[in-house]
Amino acid sequence: MEANPTDNDTKIGLSIFALGGVFEIGKNMYVVEYGDDLVVIDCGSKFPDESLLGIDLITPDIGYLLQNKDKVRALVITHGHEDHIGGVPYFLKQLRVPVYATRLTLGLIELKLKEHRLKKTELHEITAASVLALGKLKLSFFRTNHSIPDCLGIVLDTPAGRVVHTGDFKFDLSPANGQYPEIHKMARIGEEGVLVLLSESTNAERPGFTPSESLVGDKIMEAFQKARHRVFLSTFASNVSRLQQVVDAAIHTERKLALMGRSMVNVVNVALDYGYLTMPEGMLIDIKDASELPRDKVAILCTGSQGEPMAALSRLANGNFAQMDLLPEDTVIFASSPIPGNERSVAAVLDQLYLRGAYVIHGSGSSTGMHVSGHGSQEELKLMLTLMKPAYFVPIHGEYRMLVRHKELAQSVGMDGNDVFLMRNGDVLNVTRHGAEQNRKVTAGNTLIDGLGIGDVGNVVLRDRKHLAEDGILIVVVTLSSDEGALLSRPEIITRGFVHVKESEALLAELNQRVTADVSELLAGENRKWSVLKHVIRKSCGSLILERTRRRPMILPVIIEV
Repeated sequence: MEANPTDNDTKIGLSIFALGGVFEIGKNMYVVEYGDDLVVIDCGSKFPDESLLGIDLITPDIGYLLQNKDKVRALVITHGHEDHIGGVPYFLKQLRVPVYATRLTLGLIELKLKEHRLKKTELHEITAASVLALGKLKLSFFRTNHSIPDCLGIVLDTPAGRVVHTGDFKFDLSPANGQYPEIHKMARIGEEGVLVLLSESTNAERPGFTPSESLVGDKIMEAFQKARHRVFLSTFASNVSRLQQVVDAAIHTERKLALMGRSMVNVVNVALDYGYLTMPEGMLIDIKDASELPRDKVAILCTGSQGEPMAALSRLANGNFAQMDLLPEDTVIFASSPIPGNERSVAAVLDQLYLRGAYVIHGSGSSTGMHVSGHGSQEELKLMLTLMKPAYFVPIHGEYRMLVRHKELAQSVGMDGNDVFLMRNGDVLNVTRHGAEQNRKVTAGNTLIDGLGIGDVGNVVLRDRKHLAEDGILIVVVTLSSDEGALLSRPEIITRGFVHVKESEALLAELNQRVTADVSELLAGENRKWSVLKHVIRKSCGSLILERTRRRPMILPVIIEV
């Protein structure tokens, strides 16, 4: 199927690619580029797995954008979830461009920018009715449903044709927040012609339709009415509709509401300030005051639904939350489902809660009704494809199996499989009058955030951290005479994470003797190069340790001349 450009400038062509968000869940970032104009859609983050020791956050590698910074017209955000805005402050530290987002999303972004002390950032509020002219790219929008208010799909009209990015969506026809999907607008967009559709794939493996968020409210109300003591409810802080349902249940059961966890406090404050969350004055109390009230008069919203070790619920389950104790027969509700990869962490928290005698309600779908997904299932994904009727389709926002399943869904509604492109981060889809092809790549990967550092932790550092974590470290301090070039004393051996000193005195003594002998022999030959000395120390210690223990600690020689 051939594209039909609307002007004569077809040699430039249209390029579409992901810098994050495909073959993975998280750190979404997509780019639409035409000639000298480039628009970035979303700038998300994701949490590291166990192999990335000490890493706080992962964001997309924006090397290509930095190389082409004169082309970047804007960063446009579809909605306020962390996997779409979590990387914004790190992005803006390197590339100052205008940011366009909806009202609540801007409120959440401003909170992040304040934490990072980023000032003079150009922020613009948009709605579903907004129209932006960014070079040769014209942007318009349509409202979608998701598990956070103010979600938009994006229409990018280019000289080569129309590109549509759905954002995260489902078709909830009775949404709890009253923000209905603009199905009529989506149909009109499709009738006018869509060249390329980028549509999310999170629930591509799940048959049927995703249930409405409004169903959860009844279940939360029922659980609050049955609870004999305190109620702790953990959910994604950004699910403002869910938070309102908790507030409503607390009002109905005459409970005060307290908050645990920094992100919960931040989001609730922003949602209250912007009018997305409403509650009676005096209902919200400080967590320090909650323990003073009768147990049946308190409800607590907390973070930690994904089993994060330092989140409020995990600390509560382990008895490490100073201002509040979890007592037997308190009710704990998980109003969420584990993100893939977090199942073990969630299970560990559940076990601790049961051990403390809590009444725990967890599980999504029909098992408890406490959670429904914010992402459309197979029938909704097919509906989006049918409404948009794209010439070409790129499944996004999902791991590979999800993208493959989404391709199959596209074929089931009549698309040619050759017009569906499964792309990795960095793969570029070029669209010209001759058609679409995926024939080049741009730089893409992970930027690792560790403290204040952005991308300064690479493979070498991670390898060293893994080495230290698995085998420990042995530090050998050798003191030499600067005049005579001889050992002034026996080497000092310091160990951490390798062996217990008191139980390994014989091994450490043998190491000391071997280092003394090898260094003395080397110095006798008048070889005082530090690089040679360090190599000899590593080799002599390493071979002895491997022989005695079958371990390979990191060996760090330290040479001091006095």
